[in-house]
Formats: sequence, C-alpha cells, structure tokens
Amino acid sequence: MTVREQVALARQAALALASSPDETRTGVLLLAATALEKGIQNVLAANALDMAAAEAEGLPQPLRKRLRMDEKKVADLCEGLRSLAQIGDPLHRTQLATELAPGLSLYRVTCPIGVIGVIFESRPDALVQIASLCLRSGNAVLLKGGREALQTNRALFRILDTAVRQAGLPDRWAVLLETREDVGEMLALAGLIDLIIPRGSNEFVRFIMDHSRIPVLGHAEGKCHVYVDCDADVDMAVKITVDSKTQYVAVCNAAETLLVHRAIAGKALPAIADALRSAGVALRGCERTRAITPCEPATEEDFDTEYLDYILSIKVVDSLAEAIGHINAHGSGHTDVIVTRDERAARTFLREVDSAGVFWNCSTRFSDGFRYGFGAEVGVATGKLHARGPMGIEGLCTYKYKLIGHGHTVGEGLRYTHKPLDNACPLEEEAEAPLAGDGLC
Repeated sequence: MTVREQVALARQAALALASSPDETRTGVLLLAATALEKGIQNVLAANALDMAAAEAEGLPQPLRKRLRMDEKKVADLCEGLRSLAQIGDPLHRTQLATELAPGLSLYRVTCPIGVIGVIFESRPDALVQIASLCLRSGNAVLLKGGREALQTNRALFRILDTAVRQAGLPDRWAVLLETREDVGEMLALAGLIDLIIPRGSNEFVRFIMDHSRIPVLGHAEGKCHVYVDCDADVDMAVKITVDSKTQYVAVCNAAETLLVHRAIAGKALPAIADALRSAGVALRGCERTRAITPCEPATEEDFDTEYLDYILSIKVVDSLAEAIGHINAHGSGHTDVIVTRDERAARTFLREVDSAGVFWNCSTRFSDGFRYGFGAEVGVATGKLHARGPMGIEGLCTYKYKLIGHGHTVGEGLRYTHKPLDNACPLEEEAEAPLAGDGLC
C-alpha cells in the first residue's frame, strides 16, 4: 500500500476519532499501558537489536543514550499513558459563547486538527508519547522515527495498534513510516495531511518547510541558558546549573550555556565549575571565565551550539541586560533560567527573554510536557504559532464556530446584541458516538 493510500485511510479514521466518546479514547490508553507492561520483554529485545546496530555503526554516545530503552523508561511510558487518560477531554469544549442577536447563539468549540505527520529523532519512547497524545485529542497520525530505532518503533507500534483494535476504534488511525522515501511522499500530500511537526535542528525544520505545502510547526533544537545574576545564592546556582546540564544531557531542555554576572563570577564560577567537572562536564569559557577557572577556550560557534553532550560553554557578562541580549541573540527560544534573589531582576528577565519557557530559580529540565501536567508532549515548539513550549493535547486541537439559530437571516435586519452567554454549546454537553449510516434521516 502506498503512503497516499495509507494517509487516505488515516483521514477516514480521523473523522471517526473526532466523534469517538471520551471513555473510548481513554480506555485505549489504559489498554496500551497494560499491554506495554506485558510486552516489555519484546520491546527490550527489539531495542537490543537497535542498540547493537547503533554500536556497530559508531553512533555517538549521546544518541545511543536516547535510543536505549530499559525497564524504567517503559515504566515511565506506562505512567504517562495512565496520566494522559486522567486529563479531561480536550474535545467539545466551549471556549466562547455569544448571543449575536436574540435567539441566535455563537459558540467556539474545540475539535481535532485532523491528520498530523510527526518526524522525530531516535528516541523510541517519543513514538508512544506522540501517538498517545494524537489519539487522546482525536487526531490520526503519521509517525516517522529515526532509522536507528526501527525495530523498537515497530514493537511499540504493534502494541498501540493492537490496543486501538481491541477498543473498536479504526485500525488505520496511525501509520508507521520507515524510509526517507516515505517522508518525501508524505510531504507531497497537501490536502490529505493537515499539519507536519518535525523535531530536530533548525536546518532540518527549514528543509521540511521548503519541501512541502503542508503547514509546518517546527520543534527545533534547544540551546538553553542558565544565567547567574549578581544577587544569586551561590549554592542554589551550583545546584540548578548542574541539574540543568547533567540530569539528562541528550535532550533539548538541557542547558548548553552558562552566563555569570561579573560581580559574582569570582565567587560563583569556581564552585559551579568544580561541581560540573565532578559530574564529567567539559567546560569551554570566554577569556574572563578562563581567568577565574581553568577550561578550554570557547569560540563564537560554541555559544551557538546544542551539544547534547557533557560539554558546557561559559561566558561572564557585565549586566542583566547583556545576559538577556546574549540569550535572545544566541538561544533557540526554548527555555532559559535566571538564578537570583532580586525579584526585579527576575521580573525583567522573565518579561524580556523571548523564549517559550522563562524560569526563575529552577532547572531548565522542568520544561517538559509530563512535568507540566500535560501527560506527555509531541515536542517543544520554539516558534509562536499556533502552539508554544511543551505541546500537549491542547496544542493538537483547533476549534470551529457553531452558530445556532431559529430561522434567522441576515436580510431581515437583526438587532445585534453581542452579549456574552454563560452556557456551553448545548450540542456539545455530551459527545456521542456517531450514528450508523441508516440512523441519519
């Protein structure tokens, strides 16, 4: 079956998903969590094949770390599925209710986007997170993971697809793509696919945008910063910097650059640098940094690099304004942190840094859909349209306007009231399963 044929079937499945009861979609997630626990050995065996191939090909260590599945990662996936099932139905929600004229009521109601194509990196756990979010929000999905995770992705996809079949939902709701040729075919299917979400470097996202007429929502690289202000608590700065960098280095919300105010650099930098070196981090610093603590010289390229490894660039800055300017010039708009006891400095930082996540006195690693309570995330959107930051189920929904009248016409000379209403759309109070064809008159 060609990609076009598979997508056409997925589009039909999307219509059924959009009308499916909430308890059916949540039931699938619970079935999938149980099936994943029972099938863990099959998943780990498939992952062992991928890991052996990755090692034979010389895949870099950070990428191998992302690729590896173990019992804890599977347990985290099951927890995420069950957490997502507990989140309220994102569909059929009334966002706006207005009386346009007496007896004529306008409602804005949430609905799925439709068919979404997601191209993601060699993290097989991302397949489960993306697919479950799309299912929960009533969207069909095309999944293209990295070739390094092929066997693991197949094993995980079989588990999810079986759960969907058991629940009675359309079995073509998801398509697993496996080759670059498949991606090329997918990008040509404007009109059948509603949105493409590529996860990767800015260059990769730009390539997708340049080769498709389908709307693209880019989830680009994460060049995250920690800025230690002149009024920072040094112990706190050490703790936050080390966690931001080393808690898991191979992810987009790990810190890649440390900025330190010159007034505190002499006190804070040695303590932070020692803690980072103890955690195995190689440091690259500007001249003022190297005058305070030994490290390799940093180039301008270092401050524009997402390492995804145990490497951190460091720069001493003269002011809060310089730190903000550096972040806005060199960051990727992902997540940036200020460590300070000065509320005014924090307020300025959070207001003026142009990123999806701006944090005060906490680790960059909190920038995550699961930690935000979204259940999981499709990715972290570093742009501004239509979603920003960790993209959960709300980011996978759009809306439609429903107008309910009683024979109203524009030509009759209505008296417009535009009065807010306090009720939800009466046709959306309880989403029902679609009627069979012969039940429609």
